[in-house]
Amino acid sequence: MPKPLVVCVVGTRPEAIKVAPVVQEFRQHDAVQTLLVSTGQHREILLSALAAFGLAPDEDLAIMQQGQTLAQVTSRAMEGLDGLFDRLKPAMVLAQGDTTTTFVAGLGAFYRRIPFGHIEAGLRTESIDNPFPEEFNRRAVGLISGLHFPPTTWSRDNLLAEKKNPDDIFVVGNTVIDAAQYTANHASDSWYPEFEGRVILLTTHRRENWGEPQKAIAEAAVELVNRFPDTLLVVAMHPNPVVRDTLVPILGNHDRIKLIEPPDYGPFVKLMQRATLILSDSGGVQEEAPAFGIPVLVLRDTTERPEGVHAGTAKLVGTNKQRIIDEGATLLSDPAAYKAMAQSVSPYGDGKASARIRAVVFNRLGIETEPVEMWA
Repeated sequence: MPKPLVVCVVGTRPEAIKVAPVVQEFRQHDAVQTLLVSTGQHREILLSALAAFGLAPDEDLAIMQQGQTLAQVTSRAMEGLDGLFDRLKPAMVLAQGDTTTTFVAGLGAFYRRIPFGHIEAGLRTESIDNPFPEEFNRRAVGLISGLHFPPTTWSRDNLLAEKKNPDDIFVVGNTVIDAAQYTANHASDSWYPEFEGRVILLTTHRRENWGEPQKAIAEAAVELVNRFPDTLLVVAMHPNPVVRDTLVPILGNHDRIKLIEPPDYGPFVKLMQRATLILSDSGGVQEEAPAFGIPVLVLRDTTERPEGVHAGTAKLVGTNKQRIIDEGATLLSDPAAYKAMAQSVSPYGDGKASARIRAVVFNRLGIETEPVEMWA
């Protein structure tokens, strides 16, 4: 009998990072065949992220085009995945998070009547268009998932409130903790750039922050650097020219501000570990930084990851310039305030999420496996 085929679909760098440890885990067991498929939604930075885990796509749809719209990404990904699912006939499809790739992978599996498992299920905000389009994507794919893998009990409760079948919901922790722990143990100790003082790391890319909100973020970051002469601001620049056209004029001419290309995942983990403070609108960074005890000021008005806020490892500050300055200055000048955030316990996982997902999938496919305790 042929081995059941499990297809893991990724399209963007964050997906690659969070799915990579799942692929590694499945490939440690020969009861199934595991195929890694890339839509190529963000092709170049996706490939470098996978390389940090010794992985490369087995199938690459390469759909990325310059200036692509959401509709074009959706239609090209759907056409490519539908043909691939028809050809390979997998026993299970897995995808992660809230991207267009994830939505299309779930929909394509549904159309072909293939069981679909949603990694990082159950994240929700109050508005279907905030963040846009991610909130729609995760709600929509939740309608057609046969297995839900929420990272926390909060996200599980969201699924239960939507009347999802409790027998299909498994709280596993977040696979990004698996990825961060693996990378911290395997990546080089080098980081960029050398500096004796404190490092502030800034990442901002979200669509809802384009334009004036990102201008306010950049101006606040400059003020923090000017106010604290022992700090260096490192800005990991998203490749989207819309983001760069806003940030570079404000941040590009300061001797203690370094604008860098998006680092590979290994160096980025080391950069997070080196940072004193992180300013970010990234969902992944909200989850990763607390694993290393680094406070995060979240540059958003809402977050689908409130566990970190409740635990005290992250704080929502939005994009108001003065609010960012005030909150950042407090952490950089008040040791007690800093210690309170830095010593909070990460609520996002213990590095065993991938093993839990593999055990659940094996059970669903009728493959005998040792039981595992879920994340609480």
